[in-house]
Amino acid sequence: MPTISSKNKPKNIVLIGNPNTGKSTLFNSLTGLNQKIGNFPGVTVDKKTGSFNYKGTKINVVDLPGTYSLAPNSEDERVAKNYIENTNKDDLIIVVVDATNLKRNLLLFSQIIDLDKQVLLVLNMMDLLQKNKQEINFDKLSKSLNCPIIPINAILNKGINQLKEAVYNYKENKNSFLINNSSKTIDETMLRINKINKIVDDVFTENGKNKSYLLTKKIDNIVTHKVYGYLIFFGILLFIFQAIFSWASYPMDLIDNGFSLLCDYVSTLLPEGIANDLIVNGILAGLGGIVIFVPQIAILFAFITILEDTGYMSRVSFLMDRILRQFGLNGKSVIPLLSSTACAIPAIMGARTIANYKERLITIMVAPLISCSARIPVYTILIALIVSEDESYGIFNLQGLLVMGLYLLGFVTALLSAWVMKLIIKSKEKSTFTLEMPVYRAPRWKNVGFEILSKVKVFLFDAGKIIIAISIILWVLSSYAPGNKFEEINEKYSNSSLDKSETNVLIASDKLEASYAGIIGKTIEPAIEPLGFDWKIGISLVTSFAAREVFVGTMATLYSVGDADNTLSIREKMMAATNHKTGEKIYTKATTFSLLIFYVFAMQCMATLAIVYRETNSIKWPVIQVVYMGALAYLSSLLVYSIFS
Repeated sequence: MPTISSKNKPKNIVLIGNPNTGKSTLFNSLTGLNQKIGNFPGVTVDKKTGSFNYKGTKINVVDLPGTYSLAPNSEDERVAKNYIENTNKDDLIIVVVDATNLKRNLLLFSQIIDLDKQVLLVLNMMDLLQKNKQEINFDKLSKSLNCPIIPINAILNKGINQLKEAVYNYKENKNSFLINNSSKTIDETMLRINKINKIVDDVFTENGKNKSYLLTKKIDNIVTHKVYGYLIFFGILLFIFQAIFSWASYPMDLIDNGFSLLCDYVSTLLPEGIANDLIVNGILAGLGGIVIFVPQIAILFAFITILEDTGYMSRVSFLMDRILRQFGLNGKSVIPLLSSTACAIPAIMGARTIANYKERLITIMVAPLISCSARIPVYTILIALIVSEDESYGIFNLQGLLVMGLYLLGFVTALLSAWVMKLIIKSKEKSTFTLEMPVYRAPRWKNVGFEILSKVKVFLFDAGKIIIAISIILWVLSSYAPGNKFEEINEKYSNSSLDKSETNVLIASDKLEASYAGIIGKTIEPAIEPLGFDWKIGISLVTSFAAREVFVGTMATLYSVGDADNTLSIREKMMAATNHKTGEKIYTKATTFSLLIFYVFAMQCMATLAIVYRETNSIKWPVIQVVYMGALAYLSSLLVYSIFS
């Protein structure tokens, strides 16, 4: 292709296509790790942006939500339509289609090309086309559509360089699909479909049976069975939670030991004083309390991505539709609810695919009840206080079973809450459920790797910044007190008959209670004491509103301030924690189970509340969410504490 002047080279490309066309895989192939997640300006829908360099030219890439047409039926399709209509004249729109489903995919292409936009058509999944012994006359199709075409296999990175070259050398082209558009939408759509069918029939050759379709049908007979389907889904969930604990055990021990050694090294490297105490007992203690859970988070995201990549998630939606309808939801609610096991924020954004407003609103309101990855550190540290990692129930790890039980409790509660909201929220809008069942495909391991790295990076850096900030604030609040309180405590124990180590423990404990952090905690304590919580737990509940996983970092900081022994893990410190006035253990079974239940139900995530506000465009719903989930958490914890006490 001839080189064109730089002023004609597109600086921005936009990826759009039907769901399940491999658009996200292509985005990852083009951008690598040079990508970020953000929001459309003024619109609460997730988008991906990234960039790549080709022959010295930086090209920005925007990945839009999947949509079937520019006649939107849901929020995500409306966003894609608005973005396409408002693209700059020089932006190049790349329409990604499934090469094995041209008739369905080309409707969107025909609508976009008639908007007088610069368009490039990409035929993805060429491997499936060849596997099915199907052929397409690309030259003939390109002429019929009046648009350049690039065949690719995004999974294997085949055709990616040819696509980059086509983008680099793209020339402005006037093109259209329908010359005389009808004024009625249904007539126009049928005109497009009829023309597409004729074009595809003319260029498409099928030399055998669609093997992918036949295999998919055989598998679906099992996994969507009205009995076996649910058993398989339950078995998959059980396997995932067992893996989260079993597979992550060794790397978590390595990280734990590594941070202990790091704390010791830094402690001996720096001179004694405020800087040493801040870095070791403030920053490193808080950060180490969260980094240790990266292996579990990575395993969870790996399984979620694999289930999505293979096409199994669509089957789960189909299975659950008949159940969810009884609770005011539909099958499309399953994806946001299951996505909440990773994070409620993208899950709530994902509810935009639900066309019915009432069902979308109910899904948004109950999604945070599904335990997210931020709760895993909390569950793990608390369960470890009452169940050792080698305890089992038959062949199953008992810690894994307990975590799965907490996830199921959240899911059941979400359904019951949805049923109540179904009765309260009134709507005359009819509910519909249409879902495409993609063919089964092997997981795209590169894509799985991208997702794991991306999500872990968000988990580490977003949570890490919050944890470091809160750890520093907590260290300051815990290391200083009003007036001369600390001097009075030193004077109190100056003539103690106890040995030096016991005296130091009592001094550190009294100073912590007398500190600013202790004063705040003691103020909260009367309200949470009926749940079995002390003032330290109270402070952790407050800081958890920044992010749930901050609970662990907060406890790590609180139990490290004034502690010269940096060899103990946060779990060991919490297990040894006692009320120095009564001598009783703080983390009894009653207190620990009460705290676990509180974290299952409580709405402790400011970022999620902000997203709910933006998605619903009303302060009413996040306020209701905080109140009903807070009341549910408090009353449930009170009941559990009473039972186990």
